[in-house]
Amino acid sequence: MLQLSERLPKLTYIRLSKIERGEVFARTKELKDIAQALDVDAQDLLVDIDAPGFDIAEWATRIVGPEPVNPKSDRMAVLIAAAVRARRAADHDLTIAAIEERYGIAPVILSRIENAQKPFERWNEDVRQGVRQLLGTDDDAATYQFADNAFATGTFDTILPQIATPALRIEKTRERVAALRTELSRVLTPVGAAQGLEESAPSQELAGAASDGETAGAPPPPRSGMPRLVPIFGSPLPDGLIALHPTGAFVEAPTSAGSRAYGLRICRPTLGPGMPGRATLIVDPDRFPAAGGLGIIEQADGSLRAVSITVDRQGRTIGFGQLPDYEVVIDELDPERVASVVAAIFE
Repeated sequence: MLQLSERLPKLTYIRLSKIERGEVFARTKELKDIAQALDVDAQDLLVDIDAPGFDIAEWATRIVGPEPVNPKSDRMAVLIAAAVRARRAADHDLTIAAIEERYGIAPVILSRIENAQKPFERWNEDVRQGVRQLLGTDDDAATYQFADNAFATGTFDTILPQIATPALRIEKTRERVAALRTELSRVLTPVGAAQGLEESAPSQELAGAASDGETAGAPPPPRSGMPRLVPIFGSPLPDGLIALHPTGAFVEAPTSAGSRAYGLRICRPTLGPGMPGRATLIVDPDRFPAAGGLGIIEQADGSLRAVSITVDRQGRTIGFGQLPDYEVVIDELDPERVASVVAAIFE
Protein backbone atom coordinates (compact mmCIF):
# COMPACT_ATOMS: atom_id res chain seq x y z
CA MET A 1 0.00 0.00 0.00
CA LEU A 2 2.84 2.41 0.81
CA GLN A 3 4.47 1.71 -2.54
CA LEU A 4 1.20 2.32 -4.37
CA SER A 5 0.61 5.49 -2.38
CA GLU A 6 4.02 6.81 -3.48
CA ARG A 7 2.85 6.49 -7.08
CA LEU A 8 -0.26 8.56 -6.32
CA PRO A 9 1.03 11.81 -4.80
CA LYS A 10 -2.34 13.54 -5.25
CA LEU A 11 -4.22 10.79 -3.38
CA THR A 12 -3.56 10.66 0.34
CA TYR A 13 -2.57 7.39 1.96
CA ILE A 14 -5.58 7.58 4.30
CA ARG A 15 -8.00 8.03 1.40
CA LEU A 16 -6.36 5.21 -0.55
CA SER A 17 -6.55 2.93 2.48
CA LYS A 18 -10.25 3.69 2.95
CA ILE A 19 -10.93 2.88 -0.69
CA GLU A 20 -9.13 -0.44 -0.36
CA ARG A 21 -11.10 -1.37 2.76
CA GLY A 22 -14.40 -0.40 1.18
CA GLU A 23 -15.08 2.36 3.71
CA VAL A 24 -15.70 4.92 0.97
CA PHE A 25 -16.62 4.74 -2.69
CA ALA A 26 -13.80 5.75 -4.99
CA ARG A 27 -14.43 8.61 -7.38
CA THR A 28 -14.05 8.10 -11.11
CA LYS A 29 -10.79 10.03 -11.41
CA GLU A 30 -9.37 8.22 -8.39
CA LEU A 31 -10.12 4.88 -10.06
CA LYS A 32 -8.42 6.05 -13.24
CA ASP A 33 -5.32 7.18 -11.34
CA ILE A 34 -5.12 3.94 -9.34
CA ALA A 35 -5.59 1.87 -12.48
CA GLN A 36 -2.81 3.77 -14.23
CA ALA A 37 -0.48 3.21 -11.28
CA LEU A 38 -1.30 -0.52 -11.32
CA ASP A 39 -1.19 -0.73 -15.13
CA VAL A 40 -4.71 -2.18 -15.37
CA ASP A 41 -8.01 -1.05 -16.86
CA ALA A 42 -10.07 1.09 -14.46
CA GLN A 43 -13.16 -1.04 -15.15
CA ASP A 44 -11.27 -4.08 -13.82
CA LEU A 45 -11.08 -2.44 -10.37
CA LEU A 46 -14.86 -2.60 -10.00
CA VAL A 47 -16.18 -5.77 -8.38
CA ASP A 48 -19.29 -7.38 -9.86
CA ILE A 49 -20.99 -8.57 -6.69
CA ASP A 50 -23.65 -10.37 -8.76
CA ALA A 51 -21.16 -12.43 -10.76
CA PRO A 52 -21.64 -16.22 -10.50
CA GLY A 53 -19.41 -17.68 -7.82
CA PHE A 54 -18.70 -14.33 -6.15
CA ASP A 55 -19.08 -14.45 -2.36
CA ILE A 56 -19.03 -11.01 -0.78
CA ALA A 57 -18.35 -12.45 2.70
CA GLU A 58 -15.30 -14.34 1.41
CA TRP A 59 -14.10 -11.25 -0.46
CA ALA A 60 -14.52 -9.07 2.64
CA THR A 61 -12.56 -11.56 4.76
CA ARG A 62 -9.55 -11.14 2.50
CA ILE A 63 -9.78 -7.37 2.97
CA VAL A 64 -10.53 -6.96 6.67
CA GLY A 65 -9.24 -10.29 7.97
CA PRO A 66 -10.94 -13.32 9.51
CA GLU A 67 -11.71 -11.65 12.84
CA PRO A 68 -15.15 -12.93 13.91
CA VAL A 69 -18.03 -10.51 14.16
CA ASN A 70 -18.89 -9.45 17.70
CA PRO A 71 -22.72 -9.50 17.80
CA LYS A 72 -22.81 -7.46 21.00
CA SER A 73 -20.64 -4.70 19.54
CA ASP A 74 -22.60 -4.69 16.29
CA ARG A 75 -25.91 -4.50 18.17
CA MET A 76 -24.69 -1.60 20.28
CA ALA A 77 -23.39 0.25 17.21
CA VAL A 78 -26.88 0.01 15.69
CA LEU A 79 -28.58 1.17 18.91
CA ILE A 80 -26.23 4.15 19.28
CA ALA A 81 -26.85 4.99 15.63
CA ALA A 82 -30.57 4.99 16.39
CA ALA A 83 -30.01 7.08 19.53
CA VAL A 84 -28.14 9.75 17.58
CA ARG A 85 -30.81 9.78 14.87
CA ALA A 86 -33.55 10.07 17.49
CA ARG A 87 -31.73 12.93 19.19
CA ARG A 88 -31.47 14.83 15.92
CA ALA A 89 -35.12 14.15 15.05
CA ALA A 90 -36.22 15.56 18.41
CA ASP A 91 -34.29 18.82 17.97
CA HIS A 92 -34.46 20.45 14.55
CA ASP A 93 -31.66 22.82 15.52
CA LEU A 94 -29.26 19.87 15.50
CA THR A 95 -28.23 20.14 11.87
CA ILE A 96 -25.07 18.50 10.59
CA ALA A 97 -23.25 21.83 10.82
CA ALA A 98 -24.52 22.46 14.36
CA ILE A 99 -23.37 19.04 15.56
CA GLU A 100 -19.90 19.63 14.15
CA GLU A 101 -19.72 23.05 15.81
CA ARG A 102 -21.13 22.02 19.20
CA TYR A 103 -19.83 18.49 19.62
CA GLY A 104 -16.84 18.28 17.29
CA ILE A 105 -18.29 15.40 15.23
CA ALA A 106 -17.36 15.91 11.58
CA PRO A 107 -20.12 15.33 8.99
CA VAL A 108 -18.43 12.24 7.52
CA ILE A 109 -17.98 10.73 11.01
CA LEU A 110 -21.59 11.54 11.91
CA SER A 111 -22.78 9.73 8.78
CA ARG A 112 -20.76 6.63 9.69
CA ILE A 113 -22.05 6.67 13.28
CA GLU A 114 -25.66 7.03 12.14
CA ASN A 115 -25.21 4.05 9.82
CA ALA A 116 -23.47 1.85 12.43
CA GLN A 117 -20.42 1.39 10.24
CA LYS A 118 -18.06 0.90 13.16
CA PRO A 119 -18.38 -0.44 16.74
CA PHE A 120 -18.69 2.43 19.19
CA GLU A 121 -15.68 1.35 21.26
CA ARG A 122 -13.45 1.60 18.19
CA TRP A 123 -14.01 5.32 17.79
CA ASN A 124 -11.37 7.51 19.38
CA GLU A 125 -12.02 9.28 22.66
CA ASP A 126 -12.81 12.63 21.03
CA VAL A 127 -15.57 11.12 18.90
CA ARG A 128 -17.01 9.10 21.78
CA GLN A 129 -16.96 12.17 24.00
CA GLY A 130 -18.84 14.12 21.35
CA VAL A 131 -21.49 11.41 21.14
CA ARG A 132 -21.77 11.26 24.94
CA GLN A 133 -22.29 15.02 25.10
CA LEU A 134 -24.86 14.82 22.32
CA LEU A 135 -26.80 12.10 24.15
CA GLY A 136 -26.25 13.56 27.62
CA THR A 137 -24.41 10.57 29.10
CA ASP A 138 -21.36 10.58 31.38
CA ASP A 139 -19.35 7.62 30.07
CA ASP A 140 -19.47 4.75 27.60
CA ALA A 141 -21.27 2.43 30.02
CA ALA A 142 -23.97 5.03 30.57
CA THR A 143 -24.24 5.50 26.81
CA TYR A 144 -24.80 1.77 26.30
CA GLN A 145 -27.41 1.72 29.05
CA PHE A 146 -29.14 4.77 27.59
CA ALA A 147 -29.39 3.11 24.18
CA ASP A 148 -30.59 -0.20 25.67
CA ASN A 149 -33.31 1.52 27.69
CA ALA A 150 -34.55 3.49 24.71
CA PHE A 151 -34.70 0.33 22.61
CA ALA A 152 -36.60 -1.54 25.33
CA THR A 153 -39.26 1.19 25.48
CA GLY A 154 -39.81 1.14 21.71
CA THR A 155 -38.26 4.56 21.08
CA PHE A 156 -36.28 3.23 18.13
CA ASP A 157 -39.06 1.23 16.47
CA THR A 158 -39.48 3.68 13.58
CA ILE A 159 -35.80 4.57 13.38
CA LEU A 160 -34.09 1.19 13.18
CA PRO A 161 -35.39 0.40 9.65
CA GLN A 162 -33.63 3.56 8.41
CA ILE A 163 -30.18 2.37 9.49
CA ALA A 164 -28.09 0.79 6.78
CA THR A 165 -28.37 -2.99 6.94
CA PRO A 166 -26.08 -5.35 4.98
CA ALA A 167 -28.81 -5.69 2.35
CA LEU A 168 -29.08 -1.92 1.95
CA ARG A 169 -25.31 -1.57 1.74
CA ILE A 170 -25.12 -4.22 -0.96
CA GLU A 171 -27.83 -2.44 -2.95
CA LYS A 172 -26.00 0.85 -2.57
CA THR A 173 -22.83 -0.86 -3.79
CA ARG A 174 -24.68 -2.13 -6.87
CA GLU A 175 -25.95 1.36 -7.65
CA ARG A 176 -22.60 3.07 -7.12
CA VAL A 177 -20.64 0.50 -9.14
CA ALA A 178 -23.13 0.89 -12.00
CA ALA A 179 -22.76 4.67 -11.81
CA LEU A 180 -18.96 4.40 -11.79
CA ARG A 181 -19.02 2.14 -14.85
CA THR A 182 -21.15 4.72 -16.66
CA GLU A 183 -18.89 7.58 -15.59
CA LEU A 184 -15.77 5.69 -16.70
CA SER A 185 -17.29 4.96 -20.08
CA ARG A 186 -18.06 8.65 -20.53
CA VAL A 187 -14.57 9.65 -19.34
CA LEU A 188 -16.03 12.07 -16.83
CA THR A 189 -14.12 13.55 -13.91
CA PRO A 190 -15.95 13.42 -10.53
CA VAL A 191 -16.86 16.44 -8.42
CA GLY A 192 -14.46 16.09 -5.52
CA ALA A 193 -11.41 14.59 -7.19
CA ALA A 194 -8.66 17.10 -6.80
CA GLN A 195 -6.44 14.50 -8.41
CA GLY A 196 -8.09 15.36 -11.76
CA LEU A 197 -7.96 19.10 -11.48
CA GLU A 198 -4.51 19.40 -12.92
CA GLU A 199 -5.43 17.41 -16.02
CA SER A 200 -7.64 19.96 -17.75
CA ALA A 201 -6.08 21.68 -20.74
CA PRO A 202 -5.27 25.32 -19.97
CA SER A 203 -6.32 28.25 -22.08
CA GLN A 204 -3.97 29.13 -24.92
CA GLU A 205 -2.74 32.18 -23.08
CA LEU A 206 -1.65 30.03 -20.13
CA ALA A 207 -0.21 27.30 -22.33
CA GLY A 208 1.82 29.81 -24.26
CA ALA A 209 3.14 31.31 -21.05
CA ALA A 210 4.61 28.03 -19.82
CA SER A 211 8.35 28.25 -19.53
CA ASP A 212 10.94 25.50 -19.54
CA GLY A 213 10.24 23.08 -16.70
CA GLU A 214 6.53 23.89 -16.60
CA THR A 215 4.07 21.35 -17.93
CA ALA A 216 1.73 22.43 -20.70
CA GLY A 217 -1.78 21.25 -19.91
CA ALA A 218 -1.57 22.30 -16.26
CA PRO A 219 -1.76 25.71 -14.57
CA PRO A 220 1.63 27.28 -14.02
CA PRO A 221 2.85 26.67 -10.47
CA PRO A 222 2.29 29.74 -8.27
CA ARG A 223 5.29 31.91 -7.67
CA SER A 224 5.81 34.35 -4.86
CA GLY A 225 3.19 37.06 -5.17
CA MET A 226 1.42 35.24 -8.01
CA PRO A 227 -2.28 34.31 -7.80
CA ARG A 228 -3.30 30.68 -7.39
CA LEU A 229 -5.07 29.37 -10.48
CA VAL A 230 -7.54 26.49 -10.55
CA PRO A 231 -9.17 24.91 -13.62
CA ILE A 232 -12.73 25.67 -14.66
CA PHE A 233 -15.19 22.87 -15.42
CA GLY A 234 -18.79 22.86 -16.54
CA SER A 235 -21.09 22.12 -19.46
CA PRO A 236 -24.90 22.13 -19.34
CA LEU A 237 -27.04 19.04 -18.89
CA PRO A 238 -30.85 18.71 -18.84
CA ASP A 239 -32.85 19.63 -15.71
CA GLY A 240 -30.40 22.29 -14.60
CA LEU A 241 -27.56 19.83 -14.00
CA ILE A 242 -23.91 20.48 -14.82
CA ALA A 243 -21.41 18.03 -16.30
CA LEU A 244 -17.89 18.25 -14.89
CA HIS A 245 -16.24 18.70 -18.27
CA PRO A 246 -13.02 20.74 -18.50
CA THR A 247 -13.37 24.10 -20.26
CA GLY A 248 -9.64 24.61 -20.80
CA ALA A 249 -9.67 27.84 -18.79
CA PHE A 250 -8.40 28.74 -15.33
CA VAL A 251 -9.54 31.18 -12.69
CA GLU A 252 -7.94 32.76 -9.66
CA ALA A 253 -9.02 31.16 -6.37
CA PRO A 254 -9.23 33.05 -3.09
CA THR A 255 -6.49 32.34 -0.58
CA SER A 256 -9.06 30.77 1.76
CA ALA A 257 -9.98 28.06 -0.75
CA GLY A 258 -8.84 24.53 0.09
CA SER A 259 -6.33 22.48 -1.85
CA ARG A 260 -9.07 20.65 -3.79
CA ALA A 261 -10.90 23.79 -4.92
CA TYR A 262 -11.88 24.19 -8.58
CA GLY A 263 -13.93 26.50 -10.78
CA LEU A 264 -17.40 25.54 -12.02
CA ARG A 265 -19.28 27.38 -14.74
CA ILE A 266 -22.93 27.38 -13.73
CA CYS A 267 -24.03 27.29 -17.43
CA ARG A 268 -27.63 28.45 -16.79
CA PRO A 269 -29.26 30.92 -14.34
CA THR A 270 -30.65 28.03 -12.27
CA LEU A 271 -30.34 30.08 -9.06
CA GLY A 272 -32.26 33.05 -10.46
CA PRO A 273 -31.26 36.25 -12.26
CA GLY A 274 -28.74 37.16 -9.55
CA MET A 275 -26.43 34.36 -10.74
CA PRO A 276 -26.08 34.48 -14.54
CA GLY A 277 -25.29 31.40 -16.54
CA ARG A 278 -21.74 32.49 -17.39
CA ALA A 279 -20.82 33.02 -13.76
CA THR A 280 -17.97 30.86 -12.46
CA LEU A 281 -18.25 29.44 -8.95
CA ILE A 282 -15.20 28.54 -6.86
CA VAL A 283 -16.08 25.21 -5.25
CA ASP A 284 -14.35 23.81 -2.16
CA PRO A 285 -15.15 20.10 -1.62
CA ASP A 286 -13.58 20.22 1.85
CA ARG A 287 -16.14 22.70 3.18
CA PHE A 288 -19.77 22.04 4.09
CA PRO A 289 -22.18 24.78 2.90
CA ALA A 290 -23.88 27.07 5.39
CA ALA A 291 -27.15 29.01 5.30
CA GLY A 292 -26.96 32.16 3.21
CA GLY A 293 -24.37 30.70 0.85
CA LEU A 294 -24.31 28.40 -2.15
CA GLY A 295 -23.59 24.68 -2.39
CA ILE A 296 -22.83 22.05 -5.01
CA ILE A 297 -24.46 18.61 -4.83
CA GLU A 298 -22.95 15.64 -6.65
CA GLN A 299 -25.64 13.40 -8.13
CA ALA A 300 -25.44 9.60 -8.31
CA ASP A 301 -24.37 9.78 -11.97
CA GLY A 302 -21.54 12.23 -11.24
CA SER A 303 -23.32 15.34 -12.53
CA LEU A 304 -23.60 18.42 -10.34
CA ARG A 305 -26.34 20.75 -9.19
CA ALA A 306 -25.85 24.25 -7.79
CA VAL A 307 -28.20 25.24 -4.96
CA SER A 308 -28.82 28.17 -2.65
CA ILE A 309 -28.62 27.26 1.04
CA THR A 310 -31.16 28.25 3.67
CA VAL A 311 -32.71 26.92 6.89
CA ASP A 312 -36.43 26.13 7.17
CA ARG A 313 -38.74 26.67 10.16
CA GLN A 314 -37.80 23.23 11.50
CA GLY A 315 -34.10 24.08 11.50
CA ARG A 316 -33.24 21.82 8.55
CA THR A 317 -30.58 22.92 6.09
CA ILE A 318 -32.26 23.19 2.68
CA GLY A 319 -30.77 23.52 -0.79
CA PHE A 320 -32.99 25.00 -3.50
CA GLY A 321 -32.93 26.21 -7.07
CA GLN A 322 -35.35 28.28 -9.16
CA LEU A 323 -34.91 27.19 -12.77
CA PRO A 324 -36.08 24.45 -12.53
CA ASP A 325 -37.85 24.56 -9.18
CA TYR A 326 -35.82 22.25 -6.94
CA GLU A 327 -35.48 21.61 -3.21
CA VAL A 328 -33.53 19.06 -1.14
CA VAL A 329 -32.77 18.57 2.56
CA ILE A 330 -28.99 18.95 2.72
CA ASP A 331 -28.80 17.31 6.17
CA GLU A 332 -30.02 14.03 4.67
CA LEU A 333 -27.32 13.83 1.99
CA ASP A 334 -23.98 12.07 2.18
CA PRO A 335 -21.58 14.86 3.28
CA GLU A 336 -18.95 13.60 0.86
CA ARG A 337 -21.24 14.54 -2.04
CA VAL A 338 -21.85 18.10 -0.85
CA ALA A 339 -19.42 20.99 -1.38
CA SER A 340 -19.43 24.67 -0.54
CA VAL A 341 -19.12 27.59 -2.94
CA VAL A 342 -16.55 30.02 -1.51
CA ALA A 343 -16.60 32.66 -4.25
CA ALA A 344 -18.32 33.64 -7.49
CA ILE A 345 -16.85 35.46 -10.50
CA PHE A 346 -19.05 37.26 -13.01
CA GLU A 347 -18.05 37.74 -16.63
